[in-house]
Amino acid sequence: MTIKGWEYKLEYENEREEIHSAIEEVLNSGQLILGEKVKQFESDYAKYCEVGFGVGVDNGTNAIFLALKALGIGNGDEVITVANTAVPTISAIISCGAKPVFVDIEESSFLMDVAKVESAITSKTRCILPVHLFGQCVDMEQVNLIAKKHNLKVLEDCAQSHGATFNDQKAGSLSDIAATSFYPTKILGTYGDAGMVLTNNEDLYNKLLRLRFYGMEGGYNTIEHGYNCRLDEIHAAILLKKLNHISDYISKRRHIAEQYKDLLSDTNLVLPVEMPFRKHSYYLFVVRHPKRDLILEELKKRDIFLNIHYPSPVHLMDGYKYLNYKNGDLPLTEKTGKELFSLPMYPSMTEEKQLYVTDAIHEIMKKFQL
Repeated sequence: MTIKGWEYKLEYENEREEIHSAIEEVLNSGQLILGEKVKQFESDYAKYCEVGFGVGVDNGTNAIFLALKALGIGNGDEVITVANTAVPTISAIISCGAKPVFVDIEESSFLMDVAKVESAITSKTRCILPVHLFGQCVDMEQVNLIAKKHNLKVLEDCAQSHGATFNDQKAGSLSDIAATSFYPTKILGTYGDAGMVLTNNEDLYNKLLRLRFYGMEGGYNTIEHGYNCRLDEIHAAILLKKLNHISDYISKRRHIAEQYKDLLSDTNLVLPVEMPFRKHSYYLFVVRHPKRDLILEELKKRDIFLNIHYPSPVHLMDGYKYLNYKNGDLPLTEKTGKELFSLPMYPSMTEEKQLYVTDAIHEIMKKFQL
């Protein structure tokens, strides 16, 4: 049996008719760009996230980029965030001309340590960008209190947290503006790239509509510099169909997570913790062990191929050396980066496959006395 960290084919087979009918509807409509499917998905997903407005874009990276541009973030500004994130979070900040300023994480949750945010604020700070990592929300109550005190904007990176909540409020509804991704691996993913920006602010909404389409308003009339970041009509149609299943996706992920916790409770793996006042949607099931690399190598021998999220913190990557961070600046980020790995997590994962993985882990732990 070969097992990968993520698979989609069984889910696709189960939803094939819906997906194909969605594509056919678009192809027969005569409207391939920014048509009714985009408008409907923007409305429906914004409603799901409990916000007033959604603006569909071409990918999650540009969702963050456009959100920052809409907030007026630019050259010389600083954005406080974390280094244990996907590169796109940082790429979008730098593409705006701004500088990412990193704070360390909580060891228990791997999320932004909000207690460290205030000491990172300078006269150049304009925005706090918490990343709701692995399917769990940052402590947004404290983030927003700090932002209000220092007159800062807050942008949530929700790419990994569809359906997650903090104090019963959905990820994406807890800030001035939020960005998300519908990359294929996501909890709500399409068969390609897509993203969205969410906000309750109508002025930001109207600005985002311009920014994603060459700065145009009212036909071919550019009123500010903009970009080509439109959500594809076909992907919007697919996402509309899949949005009907999102509660089921999350329910299945949470069930798989609980099974992992039960099956691995007698090992020395550090298992995920659901923090107070939060609902974890388990985009990933991330565990931790100091002998991570040995475990992964042994699992490969058993045809189990797992992922590391993320092996190299962004602040230590070659491409960002000019930011002048060094080993030891973010000790918990660096330590956990050497120990974390992700077990297979997707709604269509079978019990047979899950048991195969957990049995293999038990075997390895016993063999090497880990």
